[in-house]
Amino acid sequence: MATRALQRAGNGLKQTSVRPVTRHASMVIRSLCASNNRPGEDSWFKSLFVRKVDPRKGAHSHLLAKKEESNLYKIQFHNVKPECLDAYNKLCEDVLPSVHADPHYPCELVGTWNTWYGEQDQAVHLWRYRGGYPALTEVMNKLRQNQEFVDYRKERGKMLLSRRNQLLLEFSFWNEPVARPGPNIYELRSYQLRPGTMIEWGNYWARAIEFRQQNSEAVGGFFSQIGDLYMVHHLWAYKDLQSREDTRNAAWQHDGWDEVVYYTVPLIQHMESRIMIPMNSSPLK
Repeated sequence: MATRALQRAGNGLKQTSVRPVTRHASMVIRSLCASNNRPGEDSWFKSLFVRKVDPRKGAHSHLLAKKEESNLYKIQFHNVKPECLDAYNKLCEDVLPSVHADPHYPCELVGTWNTWYGEQDQAVHLWRYRGGYPALTEVMNKLRQNQEFVDYRKERGKMLLSRRNQLLLEFSFWNEPVARPGPNIYELRSYQLRPGTMIEWGNYWARAIEFRQQNSEAVGGFFSQIGDLYMVHHLWAYKDLQSREDTRNAAWQHDGWDEVVYYTVPLIQHMESRIMIPMNSSPLK
């Protein structure tokens, strides 16, 4: 009886070991067939073995940032008391252009905006420091001695609910932000990436940016160095919201855009879009 029981147990093990393998094999075959039906895209099976990440060792900033320039960017987010927004805008328009125009400060005001859709009663400022961290330090030291700017900060502090900033580098494959005529609306799309995926993101967008240059809508692309890390900001310009809709839809007509979206979406932990209106003093109109 013991022998028969062992035989029955052995037969049961053989049967249960065969069925899962058969089902798994059929699922793999169906997955391979389905993935091969995706137009313009490598198969799902192949994507498991093809790494598009740059295999070199080194800091992300050395692999992704522009080598020929040492520009550093600072982006500021100021949440303003609703009743103070007009006074805040007037204060910024009175003071910030003088810093931008003064050759003694190695910095430029790239753009300054109010958020239209997204987080309300918010101002966004983007500064460029030509010369990297030494230029930033020089500007900060000089501004501490600038009484007009000191007074501006004190008055500004009365109007704010909160503020935060980030130091950024620009992606090597994006064009540098330059002043442009208006009127335009601007979209700041911010992506919080999963740690360790920044180079993979850069590899895909180095190809994808060509699909988004048709209407000169690409303004700048940046990634964070200090502040919230693994943050990416893409800045776009459009004539209006309908132009934005038409331009974004047109990107799907380009062969390869769907692949970029398919492979970069899993890299994102969180994303946010702001539609912004330039202040009167903004070089990006």
